[in-house]
Amino acid sequence: MWEIINEKFKKYPARIRVAEKMIELGLSVHEDGKIYCGNLKISDKALAKASEVDRRAIKSTIEIIQEDPQLFDLFNNIIPAGTLLKNIAKIVDLGVIEIEVGSDNEGVLASTTNLIAKNGINIRQAYAEDSEMQEFPILTVITDNPINGDLLSEFLKIKGVNRVSIY
Repeated sequence: MWEIINEKFKKYPARIRVAEKMIELGLSVHEDGKIYCGNLKISDKALAKASEVDRRAIKSTIEIIQEDPQLFDLFNNIIPAGTLLKNIAKIVDLGVIEIEVGSDNEGVLASTTNLIAKNGINIRQAYAEDSEMQEFPILTVITDNPINGDLLSEFLKIKGVNRVSIY
């Protein structure tokens, strides 16, 4: 996906920032040339501010997306992923595990969920940052109950894990 975006916008850093922000937020482009988060229309001004670009960069990015069948197919089919429970976990008595991984991160999600399951803990939600967008992506796992700090050393034994935070 990133190869396609970078190739299409390689001469226009502002347009790349717009495309990255759209993917980060789950924003799509519809046939009407408007930007949406689900069925909520997003203003050019709001996206420009969030992307730290001029509003003209939004218009030109959308025009290129609409003119290119491959880009349009990609951006037309993006859907938002929903609420990440991380910031409200403490309020609703859930557990949070944040695991920073390095470039060798194959199998980290499987090993993490296996360790959690072996300890009889139910996973409510898992979210992994895109390793092509982040130098050190974070895997966030939300559990039904707060995690015991004794598991910290077990998470650190997983190949590819750089850092673990439990709260």
